[in-house]
Amino acid sequence: MGRDWKAAVIIVWIFGALAADAAVNESTPSHYRYSYGKLNATQAPSPHSTLPPPRRSSQLDRDHETHLIRSSIIFGLAKAANESNVNGVCHTQLQQVQRGILSQQPWAMKVLDASGTKPSGFVFGQNYWLGSRAVCEGVQRPVGITLSRNYERVMHYSILTQSAPFEMDYRMIYLRHSSPWQVEIKLMSEQILHIGLCLPKACDSEEVKQLAREYVTDGSFNKNDIFDMRPEVLYMKDLRLSKRFFQRTSFKLMVASLLVTGALTLCAQQLRVAKRGDEPSPGLAPVESELWQTLDTMLKWQPLQSFVSCYDVPTNWRKIFATRENSSGEIPIMNGLRSVCAIGILIFHVVWYMYFTVHNKVVLLSYAEKAFFQYVSSAPLLVDVFFTISGFLQTYNFMRNAKQMESVRRNGLWGNAKLFGKLLFHRYLRLGPLYLILMGSVDLAFAYIGDVSLYHINERYDELCTQHWWRNLLFIQNLFDHRDLCVNWSWSLACDMQFFLVANVILFVYARHPKVAKLLTITGLLATITWSYGICINYKLEFSFDATYATGTQIYTSPFVRVLPYIIGAIAAWCLLERRLQVELSEQQTRWLWHFALSVFISSIYATVRRDVGRLLTTTLFVLGRGIFSLSVCWMILGSATATGVWWSRMLEAKCFQHLNRLSYAIYLMNPLVISLFYSLTSSSTDADPFMLSVVSCGFTLIVYLVSIVFSLAFEVPYSNLSSLLLRSSSKPKSA
Repeated sequence: MGRDWKAAVIIVWIFGALAADAAVNESTPSHYRYSYGKLNATQAPSPHSTLPPPRRSSQLDRDHETHLIRSSIIFGLAKAANESNVNGVCHTQLQQVQRGILSQQPWAMKVLDASGTKPSGFVFGQNYWLGSRAVCEGVQRPVGITLSRNYERVMHYSILTQSAPFEMDYRMIYLRHSSPWQVEIKLMSEQILHIGLCLPKACDSEEVKQLAREYVTDGSFNKNDIFDMRPEVLYMKDLRLSKRFFQRTSFKLMVASLLVTGALTLCAQQLRVAKRGDEPSPGLAPVESELWQTLDTMLKWQPLQSFVSCYDVPTNWRKIFATRENSSGEIPIMNGLRSVCAIGILIFHVVWYMYFTVHNKVVLLSYAEKAFFQYVSSAPLLVDVFFTISGFLQTYNFMRNAKQMESVRRNGLWGNAKLFGKLLFHRYLRLGPLYLILMGSVDLAFAYIGDVSLYHINERYDELCTQHWWRNLLFIQNLFDHRDLCVNWSWSLACDMQFFLVANVILFVYARHPKVAKLLTITGLLATITWSYGICINYKLEFSFDATYATGTQIYTSPFVRVLPYIIGAIAAWCLLERRLQVELSEQQTRWLWHFALSVFISSIYATVRRDVGRLLTTTLFVLGRGIFSLSVCWMILGSATATGVWWSRMLEAKCFQHLNRLSYAIYLMNPLVISLFYSLTSSSTDADPFMLSVVSCGFTLIVYLVSIVFSLAFEVPYSNLSSLLLRSSSKPKSA
């Protein structure tokens, strides 16, 4: 009987302890030993926790609340809200957020944590107060995560399970500041504060924007602002794709282009099947079978068959990846030069577009002025390699075409005008389709990221392309302000087209009046040098990044300045074909000249390692330095054309570069779009770290390479095939 009594006391004591355990508030921080299962089951905290209980709202003094108003934007907005500046539901819910934070309710603490506050690093460009979009989403629903039962944890379990009593929404608000305590680089949008807010869905964006204006002007924000920011509210984003996106003209044109390309590709596949003699699949429905038979009948018409064959994917795939031994009439080093320079410019764009999402901009630009990183920061000079090669090839191919030269001499004015138009048409046919598809893709991509990206997009190509698409269509966009360019990296393509037109005019003149053409070429060379000197001195050119960007229209994208390497390349081709540079050199002298050309090439890239040199020296380095740089490229081309070389030139002549060279145009066009799109869709700002930059550059190179293959297969190679087809057709003798 005594034992039964003692057992009953023990049982009562155990049940009492369990009841006391159950009475503990679930938000109490304690050492948890989790039982079996996921964390969506109720867990009892340990009764042996030594942590203090949470502070209740009654324990929060006025200083604590004042600190929250100054330090937390979401709390300050909630405090400033009243029924006169927001709707009734929004006001009520903001009051609940405020009370929830003061009473430390788990869902409200997540709202506080999800909303942006001022981080460190402001002096060097940290303007991304993004908070956490993922945490704001966690306010809406429990976080699905499984934690082991074998470990003790100190945490409020409800931060995983407790949801807000109403719908919340993550939005961005953008403020322009004018703080003297941040380095102002003068490269577009570095003074825009990006602030993430986890707000009740009932709050209208316009109401919140007005509420934010009151918050930053009534002194609540500025009381704790030792950096003297004086912010001005610009706009808000709800980070949702607008319905206008699907109504854009570019969207309709892109869909139509994809449908037409897909249809032509299917026709090419059907033509391939028909040529093999395969019968249609017996599983086709009667209507499908009839359609395939009608298509098969149409494809028996030879002109249509030839046209459709241009879209044959397996054939075009082999063309892109084909490698072969270099023939005697080719200059193989061009493949390597183009490929390496295309990758170099791609890496430069990785750094350039990182600037708009990086939170330590000053550090990023300081790397660009270090000697080790000059191969990246001076990569825009590599554009001159493309201009030099273009000038060389234009002259080389024109003068080697004896039949065409004879036609120019024999034709009258009208005949030469038609021949000139034919050359222009075929160049446009080869370059235009992929370029126009890029414009449509850029317009759509920037309309998309303008709606859903966390970042302020300074260059709204979706707006610029809508206004100025015709400039790009005519390849004259570089003649306008560089801040108004649609697809601004295409300025060099416009320059190249303009140089092509002028070079063809001079070559037509050369075929009939060689001395006049030579005089025009030398005059153009001297004129561009004189013009470049004058314009650089007039605009006080400096190698600093802000000055280079400010003079972009007058110097960087100007065809009158950038034509110098094109002329030098054209002169080099003329010298090669006219045998004006025949000099007997020993093997050692030839090897020395190859290494000297490489030294000049590298020295030109590293010439800007000091960016604070005098104005006259800066201008001389820019003008004559680019000329010497182009001469070094010309030596490499001439040396390869005459079958001389050294170990590193033979590396550039490797067969693998034949493949990359075929993709260089697509890589050049697509890489800024891919890079800017990826950066714009990140959920947190990036850090300028050299090691991560190298990893990111490798990743972007692979992605751009794969994207370039797809776009080249669909929109470049087919039209190159069509151009060749038309040229073959026009060269056939007409029957009587």
